[in-house]
Amino acid sequence: MTTILDRTVRRDAATESPARLSLTPRTALAGRLDGAWWPRTRDLEAELPPLAAALDGVWGRITRIAVNPARWPVVPHKVSVAGHTVHVGWFAELHPDKVILLSFTVGRWDLLVIPPGTEPAAAARLMGAAAIPGSVLTAGALMAEEAAISRGMRDARSREDTWETEGGACVSPYGALVGQRDLPVSRTHGHIDTWTHGGSGPMT
Repeated sequence: MTTILDRTVRRDAATESPARLSLTPRTALAGRLDGAWWPRTRDLEAELPPLAAALDGVWGRITRIAVNPARWPVVPHKVSVAGHTVHVGWFAELHPDKVILLSFTVGRWDLLVIPPGTEPAAAARLMGAAAIPGSVLTAGALMAEEAAISRGMRDARSREDTWETEGGACVSPYGALVGQRDLPVSRTHGHIDTWTHGGSGPMT
């Protein structure tokens, strides 16, 4: 299998940087996810050690990690974490945007995996949503919801760009696009006089 890495972040930089995590608070409410992880690259050998190291002190020593290979060019069999070995496996049935972490002494945790190239604002929304205690939303549902939000924001920006390109035209109460000279221009005797293109006088 050909290794394809995100060259925007060097492997040593990814390994030395702390893992970007958002974890569900410890409550009695059990949800579908235990938080979210936002890796910097698609290089599992570089990304998994800081992730496991960050969770060792919170959840207990991580001993196994499972991923879906669809999102990762290379899945190593094991990685070294702070002097111990963490075994890595893959399951095609696992959702591509999720990672499972296991500890022999504590249990299992499921994290949403936010794609490395995600915009910071979108990543922040996903990290917050994945860490809500008792949430029944799956990794797939959260990613689909964020895709819809991002699409809506792009459409809104596109409409705003069109508005500015057309000179700030607005929609009249009669459904036609009109310019500024069609807006109310004076107020007399308690009513608004609206002038048409031909300036023919007040509309009654």
